[in-house]
Amino acid sequence: MAFDPKSVQVNLSSGTGMDIEWKDGHRSHYSFQFLRDACPCALCDEERDKSGREPGVSPDAQPGALPMFKPTVKPLSAQGVGKYAIKFQWNDNHDLGIYSWEFLREVCPCAECRAARTVSA
Repeated sequence: MAFDPKSVQVNLSSGTGMDIEWKDGHRSHYSFQFLRDACPCALCDEERDKSGREPGVSPDAQPGALPMFKPTVKPLSAQGVGKYAIKFQWNDNHDLGIYSWEFLREVCPCAECRAARTVSA
């Protein structure tokens, strides 16, 4: 039940991210950058494992890269996947990640959830 959303709002036009109100009353806000950096697809998951990054943490910039010239990450579209997930088509042409409600609740970036993960780790 804790993994079931009561409401989901994807703010494509404003670019502010995605907001979920869970059935247990918890509220989560995910920036689009966080979601892209947390992509649960096999390719992104493997890259995170190799670099030791947690979902939602941006990779280190490549040597000589100028971050001010990096385009802002945003989804071009979002669509539900059954009753268990959401999928995004990102502006960097990536669309492999299926973000299950369970995964999104587990990586909730709010202070309360981050603190709970730190205690249980």
